[in-house]
Amino acid sequence: MPKQEYPLAFLAEFLGANLSGDSKAVIKSIAPLTSASSGSISFLEKTQYKDQLKTTEASAVILREADLSFLPKHINALVVADPYLSYAKISSLFNKSPNIDPGIHPTAILGKNVIVGSNVSIGAYSVIGNKVQLADGVVIGEGCAISDDVVIGENSRLYPRVVIYYGVKIGKRALVHSGAVIGADGFGMANDKGKWEKIYQLGSVEIGDDVEIGANTTIDRGALKNTIIEDGVKLDNQIQVGHNDKIGAHTAIAGCVAIAGSVTIGKHCMIGGASCFNGHIEIADQVIITGMTGVENSITQKGIYSSGIPASPHLNWRRILVRIMSLDQIAKRLQKLEKIIFKEE
Repeated sequence: MPKQEYPLAFLAEFLGANLSGDSKAVIKSIAPLTSASSGSISFLEKTQYKDQLKTTEASAVILREADLSFLPKHINALVVADPYLSYAKISSLFNKSPNIDPGIHPTAILGKNVIVGSNVSIGAYSVIGNKVQLADGVVIGEGCAISDDVVIGENSRLYPRVVIYYGVKIGKRALVHSGAVIGADGFGMANDKGKWEKIYQLGSVEIGDDVEIGANTTIDRGALKNTIIEDGVKLDNQIQVGHNDKIGAHTAIAGCVAIAGSVTIGKHCMIGGASCFNGHIEIADQVIITGMTGVENSITQKGIYSSGIPASPHLNWRRILVRIMSLDQIAKRLQKLEKIIFKEE
């Protein structure tokens, strides 16, 4: 476990920040402005929360130059261009995840011709199939199941109870959280006179470097070609990635998103939670989809896209619903009026 306290001067150098105040102040934790105490460092992401600076008990605050004047004189500051990004960077210094010692637990089961790199850790009751390749620094948590011919790149980590089906390839520095299933069959069926005939999924899954996959997220293998997750993709919890999907590099997808099969999502996209994607569509690079959006058709231009109706008080919603249900009738009446008006003209 890394050291858990740092002089403010060290954090300033680590972030490339301008320091205002006591460089020797010792920082022991990160906390929100509203609950920070002595020894904590906090951050101000948005100026609209500047009033919280007046009452915070933090020893230091990360903020922009434009917000420095709102900070009481007795509180130290690290001045940066992007406070939230700086918070993200120093969070690595205060990470409390326990160190994992290399080694293979005696209850783990390894198949034939498994290649295990140096400093690999395989946890209790994990099962490793035949011809699996685990590169240097890989960590396999307790109770994982890894099928035949899987390749996992350097310094990747699987948390407990991850399931990896056969033939899946995972790049370097991946983080796969508990309950994730990678490489299960895609949902392929052909109808034979009212009965469903299974289409066996002959592709696999390819995952790039620096990818994070959230808890209970599922990524289906391709039908004929591979499902592809490119470098730097970040997937939240409980996401469904369908067969033959391709998610472009550095795209981030929030929880409970459902992506049907054969969808291509571009690079540097941001997908809000609980959004749904129709199958066989393409999404351009740098597209932002707000939460609970239903994406039925391809999006060819970068930008922000939304759908769905926000929650409102129940009585208001009932009135809105009545009006929505009347739209077709209103449209027909409007057409009749237009015909009368234009005829008179």
